[in-house]
Amino acid sequence: MIETLRNAWKIKELRNKLLFTCAILAIYRFGAQVFTPFVDAESFSLMFEEQLSNTALGLVNMMSGGAFSQASIFSLSIQPYINASIIMNLLTVGIPALERLQKEGGEEGRKKIAAITRYATVVLGLLLGWGNYMLMRNYNVLTDDGVFPAFVIVLTLTAGSAFIMWLGEQITEFGVGNGISIILFASIVSRGPSMVQGAIGMIQLNQWIELVSVLVVAVAAVTFVVYITQAERRIPIQYSKRMVGRKMYGGQSTYLPLKVNMSGVMPIIFAQAIASFPATIATFISRGANDTVDRWFGTASIPYAAVYLLMIIAFSYFYQSIQFNPIEIANNLKQNGGFVPGFRPGKPTSDFIRRVLNRITLFGALFLGVIAVMPIIMSGVLSVPQLAMGGTSLLIVVGVALETVKAIESQMMMRHYKGFLE
Repeated sequence: MIETLRNAWKIKELRNKLLFTCAILAIYRFGAQVFTPFVDAESFSLMFEEQLSNTALGLVNMMSGGAFSQASIFSLSIQPYINASIIMNLLTVGIPALERLQKEGGEEGRKKIAAITRYATVVLGLLLGWGNYMLMRNYNVLTDDGVFPAFVIVLTLTAGSAFIMWLGEQITEFGVGNGISIILFASIVSRGPSMVQGAIGMIQLNQWIELVSVLVVAVAAVTFVVYITQAERRIPIQYSKRMVGRKMYGGQSTYLPLKVNMSGVMPIIFAQAIASFPATIATFISRGANDTVDRWFGTASIPYAAVYLLMIIAFSYFYQSIQFNPIEIANNLKQNGGFVPGFRPGKPTSDFIRRVLNRITLFGALFLGVIAVMPIIMSGVLSVPQLAMGGTSLLIVVGVALETVKAIESQMMMRHYKGFLE
């Protein structure tokens, strides 16, 4: 692996992309340390650790790399963009005009949808920025109150979220991997020192059983995520022979690979955003509402775990239906003289592919859901509140890391190098 890393660094274009990605991440982490005007950052951070760290906002803080608890200008992180993407995906399925724009509009259609998503991100940023302002005012952590401070705080948080979205797009275009996923990965990994500190605290308190249990769950989760991400179901494809002049074409055998986890980490991210929505809104409204809702929809509650699991399964099927069309695949096979042995071309083939796809999607979604929910259950058993967020962060980190490694490997393969992983 050291040799392949050395070979990757020797490729000038790839080296420049890696350096560019690192530079963008450095800018992002620097901006996460800049405080929001008119906010007492120290008081807000202390209040957050005492009262909100184990609520739904703890997940928001995790996905922002601690920027939320520090009252940073990047407090909203990529949450507005994620929510805007959810809305656009749902509207694309429900509105025929947007569906035609996505499927038939080509590059221009995708650009228009991306532009609409950006505008929606700004609108949601304004709404979430106002929610953050109300939260800060309810907990008396503002250095000044009034119309002008409210305007500055909301505008600053919205601008910070839009800037993060722009940074992610720059990584996607000029760097390596998906920019938004890379930023989310960096945010979660930046919490590593605090996780190590928590482990040291458990050792000092002689909580060896809890620590070993956490490590076992973490290793098992990493193993399952890697296994599911790389697993695929191969459907055999046979092409019929045909004569063109004096030459015989076709007759070869191949296969159609179907990924068990076709949608990657996106179902986890979207499910987390929706499952934590009630508790997040309640936190923005008032303390009393937050205390009531948190008992039912806090990140360590059973209702939250149930909704979280169902949302992961639902979004896995949703993304599978968007990314893979069995009817289109069956028609393409029929036009090219291909068929699945034992099934007639056309509708019987598409029905068979759909049945196989539904089964493997359910298998992958259940695995992801169990891995995500298990730490929540263990959090209640072992009385380790922070563990409830560990499943989500671990799934995202491992999934994004695998996707990024594949992106690097594909670029190396294009230049006739051996794979990034041997």
